[in-house]
Amino acid sequence: MHDVAWAGLGPINLVIGENGSGKTFLLKALYVAMRTLEGFRRGADQSSLADILWQKLYWTFQPDRIGDLVTKGADAPLAFAMTLGEEAFSYQFGKDTTKQISQIASSAPRLDSNSVFLPAKEVLSLHSVILESREQDKAFGFDDTYLDLARALRVSPTRGRNFAEFAQSRASLEELLNGKVEYDTDGEKWYFRRGNQKFPIGVTSEGTKKIAILDTLLGNRYLSPESVIFIDEPESALHPVAISKLLDIIGVLARRGIQFFVASHSYFVVKKLFLIAQQEGMSIPIMSHAADVGWLAADLRDGMPDNPIIDESIRLYEQEVEVSLA
Repeated sequence: MHDVAWAGLGPINLVIGENGSGKTFLLKALYVAMRTLEGFRRGADQSSLADILWQKLYWTFQPDRIGDLVTKGADAPLAFAMTLGEEAFSYQFGKDTTKQISQIASSAPRLDSNSVFLPAKEVLSLHSVILESREQDKAFGFDDTYLDLARALRVSPTRGRNFAEFAQSRASLEELLNGKVEYDTDGEKWYFRRGNQKFPIGVTSEGTKKIAILDTLLGNRYLSPESVIFIDEPESALHPVAISKLLDIIGVLARRGIQFFVASHSYFVVKKLFLIAQQEGMSIPIMSHAADVGWLAADLRDGMPDNPIIDESIRLYEQEVEVSLA
């Protein structure tokens, strides 16, 4: 990934591009920044901002050393900068950096929110494995997006009144799942419950487990209207109807304040978010990558942008029409 500049972000932000274009890298870079600010001066932890940052970079990207994240052959350092309202957070480091990041600046306030990264692979069936691998073995394999998510899912559900949009979304998720996923704290196992029947999580569909994560994080109050949710390939393991309903739920949560960053290479996801943008008059910025032009920014509220994924879908549709008329 090379230069990317993205201004005017919205409640839902979409990143599209072919495999290997850097979509997941971009989402993880943003996630690292948010979690660094959320971890600074939280509770009894007195770690410096620079120390939290390098640890987050190291365990999220898992390089041999931090400098390995710099593009091979690049003379310039890797530089990152973002703004939160009127405040800024930035850092940079060169290819020879091992741990300490000396060039870091922040005027951002301490954040009390919890941001989360939902990976393409489901997590529930690997929950205990992830925690053991990272907390006990301290081993590479599951990066910090998985560990942070596994820890968040370990928080017990909270009874009582929730935000109206959160309660509405949970009801929609339960209807979509035709049941609920629950965690047995005594046995430390996940189950899928439908009525009076209870099934082991291992025999539950990948899509069900993926959707259940969002329901759990809303139910245990880990997420708040100030949270940022990063979703890598929401289309993975989901039926098109389920994708459409899930994106509708994301629209409801976005209107309540949660900000979303979604990475996808699915025309179906792009088209559904385009329809949400048009129907709701919602700004949905899109960062689109094409091999011949690099990264380009647009907004789905203004229409569908040019992109190989979109162009190929249109080409197939036109080919289908030609076959039908032949």
